[in-house]
Amino acid sequence: MKIRLATRGSALALWQANHVRDRLLAQGPDTEVELVVVRTTGDNVTDVPLARIGGRGLFTREVDDAVLSGRADAAVHSLKDLPTTLEEGLELAAVLPRANAFDAFVPAPGLPRTIDELPAGSRIGTSALRRRAQLLARRPDLEVVDLRGNLDTRLDRLEERGLAGAILAVAGLERLGRADRIGEVLEPPQWLPAVGQGALALVGAARPPHAIRALDHHATRAVTAAERSLLRRLEGGCQVPIGAHALLKNDELRLEGLVASLDGRTLLRAEDSGASGEAEALGRRVAERLIDQGADALLESIRRQAAAPAPPAP
Repeated sequence: MKIRLATRGSALALWQANHVRDRLLAQGPDTEVELVVVRTTGDNVTDVPLARIGGRGLFTREVDDAVLSGRADAAVHSLKDLPTTLEEGLELAAVLPRANAFDAFVPAPGLPRTIDELPAGSRIGTSALRRRAQLLARRPDLEVVDLRGNLDTRLDRLEERGLAGAILAVAGLERLGRADRIGEVLEPPQWLPAVGQGALALVGAARPPHAIRALDHHATRAVTAAERSLLRRLEGGCQVPIGAHALLKNDELRLEGLVASLDGRTLLRAEDSGASGEAEALGRRVAERLIDQGADALLESIRRQAAAPAPPAP
């Protein structure tokens, strides 16, 4: 049986696709896997902050189109990039075991290895509004600079642009063998990751091959379903300052959620727990608690700011 996997072409995306390929090949000698490489809007537009590009699925839409058009049997994604509502005709066929879900502070060579040690005015790179908000909440005296590109590009640009460091995902650094660059791991409850961060997802059309569905991991499916339900209720995408993290222990799910203002001065937090079978309901409950604190108005204000025309260059 031949299975075609659609993927982006970055080093990290290819690592992920080859990881899925290896898992599929391990199921039996009769399986053959082909990678179908696709460029996305997020890959093509690299000189504009992600929040200003707008829309959902910046790194997923064209990859999923390969499945809808029949050029691929499944698409490989970082789950954090995947919209909570998929295109008609697609389904979340499998969620693989989650790697480290947290963010990390990566210092430039020779500079302090923790955020608290940085001198006032230090410049930190990130393209995520969630990371920006939490960083400014912790250190309002720092300057946050938009930093985009694949992982190696962002690491190279630290010294080129005079940055003291960047906020990156631990999972990506570990997968590409760059964990030695981590200065500090940023963990809950003080710092929440993106919804689904650290997990890989396979999106397929109706009735994806059994080999694809066999890769689904129950515990990761449950925790990420709770996080994605929270995000869906808040009508948020990956480019709004929303964080979430769920844990499953003895069939009990515990979910923490966060909505922040762009300047980090407002951090709305909520949490709740429930059985693993009610992940969707748990996500909605935590979202409602955030809404009761004013999350809707805060997010609408942020969306208006993101949609506003960029100021003219000096």
